[in-house]
Amino acid sequence: MAEIYFLSDFHLGAPDRTSSLVREKRIVSFLDEHAGDMSELFLLGDLFDFWYEYRDVVPKGYTRILGKLAELTDKGLPIHFFVGNHDMWMKGYFESELNIPVYHEPQTFERRGKRFLIGHGDGLGPGDKGYKFIKKVFRNPVCQALFGTLHPYAGIGLANYFSRKSREATGQGHEQHFLGEDKEWLILYSREVLKLEHYDYFIFGHRHLPIDFQLAPDSRYINTGDWIRYNSYAVFDGTDVQLKYQPA
Repeated sequence: MAEIYFLSDFHLGAPDRTSSLVREKRIVSFLDEHAGDMSELFLLGDLFDFWYEYRDVVPKGYTRILGKLAELTDKGLPIHFFVGNHDMWMKGYFESELNIPVYHEPQTFERRGKRFLIGHGDGLGPGDKGYKFIKKVFRNPVCQALFGTLHPYAGIGLANYFSRKSREATGQGHEQHFLGEDKEWLILYSREVLKLEHYDYFIFGHRHLPIDFQLAPDSRYINTGDWIRYNSYAVFDGTDVQLKYQPA
């Protein structure tokens, strides 16, 4: 039986072009290896370390991954993309060029009798008020339009600088270990949602740490990790979701 795959946090472009290209080739090789097993593919954000779509310009590079995604959708594989905090500025390129729907908020999906809440995961749960404010600014159409008036050379250079600073601020320490169920904000968020409605699985990225946590006897939170440290992903085989790891 074909399976549903969930991947996130490739951060292509970081920390430099050379290492990013190695990672991009590894991901494309993974997609080649597993495409025959897939009935559906969910990409849960931060595919790129930075992405901004000008009216007639998109960031240079990423031809291998974009070409592979186009090839897969041309063959009829449904692919879904959730924007992350590093690639939230998407304005139709994926839809028109790759036939991939783009989601800006978590979405509910029902597959083979199971109910999923799927998203990137940024800005959910308690705390992190500073980021939540910045997220509102970045998603404001006026702010996006003003950024779009910058020449791509200046705009993309500036954005890459802030993206690098963001990784330096959040990529040390807390991402590398489980904080405990009372401090993992996506666990807290999932539990609050469960009070209102049932989901069999909450599947998110953003955390950069593979996590499989039992929220209730019939509900679990899965974090897909990343492709920087872990080469991790999740697979739904029609009965259960499992975290898996691709050998380096």
